Amino acid sequence: MQIKPILAALRRHKAGTILIALQIALTLAIVCNALFIIQERVSRLSRTTGMDESNVIAIANRYVGPATVFGPTIKTDLAAIRNMAGVEDAYATNSYPLRNGGWSMGVRLIPDAKKEITSTTLYFVDDHALRTLGVKLIEGRNFNAGEVIMLDPRKSTALPQVIITKALAQKLFADGKSLGKTIYLSQEGKPSTVIGVVEKLQVPWVGTWAGSFDQHAVLLPATLDANYQNFLVRARPGQQEAVLKALPKLLIDTNRMRVIPEEGGVRSFEDVRRRAYETDRGMAILMGIVCAVLLAITAAGIVGLSSFWVGQRRKQIGVRRALGATKGDILSYFMTENFLIALGGVIVGSALAYGMNQWLLEQFEMQRLSLVYVITGVVALLLLGQAAVLAPALRASRVSPVEATRSV
Repeated sequence: MQIKPILAALRRHKAGTILIALQIALTLAIVCNALFIIQERVSRLSRTTGMDESNVIAIANRYVGPATVFGPTIKTDLAAIRNMAGVEDAYATNSYPLRNGGWSMGVRLIPDAKKEITSTTLYFVDDHALRTLGVKLIEGRNFNAGEVIMLDPRKSTALPQVIITKALAQKLFADGKSLGKTIYLSQEGKPSTVIGVVEKLQVPWVGTWAGSFDQHAVLLPATLDANYQNFLVRARPGQQEAVLKALPKLLIDTNRMRVIPEEGGVRSFEDVRRRAYETDRGMAILMGIVCAVLLAITAAGIVGLSSFWVGQRRKQIGVRRALGATKGDILSYFMTENFLIALGGVIVGSALAYGMNQWLLEQFEMQRLSLVYVITGVVALLLLGQAAVLAPALRASRVSPVEATRSV
């Protein structure tokens, strides 16, 4: 197939050629970045928290009234929950994985260091937390009841003993060995000794901004003496629904001076996970729809332009057939012509894709676009272009020499 005659024909149809090429370029740029966003969002959905999430219930609780000390009330509530039929264990905390709200702190190995090594989340827990969460302690020991204090949230959060995650240990220490070593969670110079390491425990936030420290968690042996608490409860197997329904009444009967939100106040961890990733799931679906619509519009544009050109060139097609061109020659001509337009479009689109990704990097702290997505997008659009032009090209190849020459 001669490329030169095809290029000459395209120069005579500059407007249509440029418009389709630009449509392909813009589609490639958007689709590549959209697929990259979809992959990021879907990968978040599949992240594990490090917990045994089955049979876990989360309760949002706020005490009301004139009281300023809440320690005895919290202990009474926990005793009532732990003694409840169908409950395996429970504890009170400021936050938990996927809650999308909590405490963040920088971690240092030198007390007066100006810059922290990494960020972490702080989970205030007691000696029942590991069992309730179902996390795996891989080194050291759990807190004992005597180490758990009632902590005023306005005071220092630097406590003598802490448990950290394996990911945080590997970030802080080159050899990953943190047991018995000292870390600093504040600039007050108060040390905390690592007494245990859990295999994995996710931070409360699921946003991109927390991606660099999403497994960096510190557990501190304290219950916050505050009017807001989150109770985490582990139900016995097969008892989750019964416990879920009975918990609000139990807490109200124990102490009416509290507020438990009607919406999301008491929920299973399955619901916690679903709500945490609602935005990611919605974004992935939206991006998928955008990709499908753009690809459909691009394919329709190629079909429309090719059909228009076939109609315009019936005379030339007939002449070529009369001069000996086969159906395969005509089919090949239109397929090659469309391939060249699409090739120009994907070259421009590749540059646009990286330019768009650079803007997204600066505005939304996204990761850099992988070359795999661009290559995949290029191949997909070239194949789409060839598939879209096939029907008009076959129609052109079936033009009869006699029928075409009658219009001369």
